[in-house]
Amino acid sequence: MLKRKAEARFQSWYKGPRNKALLVMGARQVGKSYLAERFARDHFSHVVVFDLLRDVSARESFAGATSADDLLLRMSVAATESLVPGKTVVIFDEVQECPGVVTFIKYLVQQGDYRYILTGSLLGVKLQNIDSLPVGFASRLDMYPLDFEEFCWAMGLDEQVMRRAVACALHEERLPDYLYNKLSDLFHRYLMVGGMPDAVNAFVSTNNIDEVRTVHLDLHALYRDDITKHAPDGLRLVIRDIYDLIPSQVINASRRFQFGSIENVKRFSQVQDHFLWLTNAGVSLAVYNVAAPVKPLLMNEQHNKFKLFYLDAGMLASTYPKAVYEGLLDGRPTANMGAVYEAFVAQELAAHGFALRYYASRKVGELDFLAERADGELMAIEVKSGASYLRHASLDHALASPGFTIDRAIVFAETNVRKDDRVLYLPAFLVGMFTYRD
Repeated sequence: MLKRKAEARFQSWYKGPRNKALLVMGARQVGKSYLAERFARDHFSHVVVFDLLRDVSARESFAGATSADDLLLRMSVAATESLVPGKTVVIFDEVQECPGVVTFIKYLVQQGDYRYILTGSLLGVKLQNIDSLPVGFASRLDMYPLDFEEFCWAMGLDEQVMRRAVACALHEERLPDYLYNKLSDLFHRYLMVGGMPDAVNAFVSTNNIDEVRTVHLDLHALYRDDITKHAPDGLRLVIRDIYDLIPSQVINASRRFQFGSIENVKRFSQVQDHFLWLTNAGVSLAVYNVAAPVKPLLMNEQHNKFKLFYLDAGMLASTYPKAVYEGLLDGRPTANMGAVYEAFVAQELAAHGFALRYYASRKVGELDFLAERADGELMAIEVKSGASYLRHASLDHALASPGFTIDRAIVFAETNVRKDDRVLYLPAFLVGMFTYRD
């Protein structure tokens, strides 16, 4: 059983007002349905699950509902367990298959007889055209693959171990060698395995990277199939091409997606909707360029310039020759290793609530990531997979530029904690440490 940080959000919803549903969003196979049902059975005496992807009868029945009362009647007919007022939670799984259910949630929660959890893997795509989203009547939870800390838990590491490492980093103190070596070893395994639950379970049970690789290839096939089934008719082929181009695009010098690599495409405007579909579906992470590293970053975003990663670093690693695993396992630089490192940082930042942005200019160079905390602190982040992590000309130029509002400069690398003037060097496995800060 995989422990997930999202459980805390489920608890907050459970203890909160009864007039709110919980809307759980995320890509296919990140663990939404499993966590929702496990939590429900631990906290409610009656659990009714409607799998709207597989239960065609329920899906067709609910789609014909004309009102909330009508939907309740149809639910009572379709349910295989009793709907007991005050004691029942209803889970609409894969609710994107029946978007009309979402329009009635406001009225269902207002009625107050039952609690509701909605999970969906293409909600960002499917619900764009819904006229009556339940604003104010649903708490939203975005789920991602397991982050590195959750992976450590799955591997049997005590929670206090990571907290000790974070405490050292926050005080800018070296981690004890035994602690650094243990986490570094797990980190290299995480780069191969990633955080998709099926991949993590396969690794925990077999310790066989071939089993993990098979899971990754199956997931890629699933996502391609989703594109074929759910993307708009005129966009499907190009969206699949973009998805398949991601591994080659993130190993170019800038990692920026080159639109010219797509057949018959010369301008971003030709494929803007295609990229949006992939990011809205949750299967890719877009890192947008900013015109300048100046707060607030949102005002400087350039959506026609971006890097595009898969949602999971392990899934990216699986697309490269198997030799890349040798480098990842031992921490030795190999071809494509830098791309996997950067994908890991993007994945960690996204999972911890950061908008993904970077900066690149001919004068300064490139800053791999810019992260703006809720308290306004702007962090410039460089990611180094090799031994030359002390060399970072772009970061130095940015810090010397008077118009930039960078508060903190961080280099994530294969190194223990160290501080050199304005630059803080941290082990790459501590990207998620920012969430521990007050």
